[in-house]
Amino acid sequence: MLLLVGLGNPGPAYEGTPHNIGFRVIDEIVERHGFEPWRSRFHGLVAKGRLGPHDALALKPMTYMNNSGVSVGEAARFFKIDKGDIVVFHDEIDLAPGKVKAKQGGGHAGHNGLKSIDAHLGPDYRRVRIGVGHPGERHMVQHYLVNAKFGADDEKWLAPLVDALVDAAPMLADGDAAFSNKVALLTKPAKEKTSKPQKDSAD
Repeated sequence: MLLLVGLGNPGPAYEGTPHNIGFRVIDEIVERHGFEPWRSRFHGLVAKGRLGPHDALALKPMTYMNNSGVSVGEAARFFKIDKGDIVVFHDEIDLAPGKVKAKQGGGHAGHNGLKSIDAHLGPDYRRVRIGVGHPGERHMVQHYLVNAKFGADDEKWLAPLVDALVDAAPMLADGDAAFSNKVALLTKPAKEKTSKPQKDSAD
């Protein structure tokens, strides 16, 4: 079973913020892949479903970002899920908006959600880092992530990216490279069509 975790903060005040992009992706996966309805469990909301032939459990911790590991740890231990089958979707300020990198293990880079999961499970789970860009100054990071809202201009890159992540989700069972390649293919800009010059007519 795959455990798909979307990180964010609960409540309407945080909807549409960069820190909640993990919630947005996991919500779309659950809806568009026909998962069961959300229900409360493991200090979060869970929904069972399938990605292709594989069983999957979607999880949104309701503990606030700083304590995400409580929820993820409980779910992983209950279902005895290997760390290699835990995939965490989260925001990444060190990646440009619209860029995605998937990998297993690594540091938390100051991300409080990852820091909490590390404390409960160790660092060897998989992560899908979703680029949201940097506000430019270090002291602005917390406000940008937690309080700023994505606007209409952001949706031009955000909506196609979320679509690609959702469409590629079944590839997660095949590994991070397969998933990343699928996302890259789906988000690749379409080449402009060029028409061949017509020969002059001798009419």
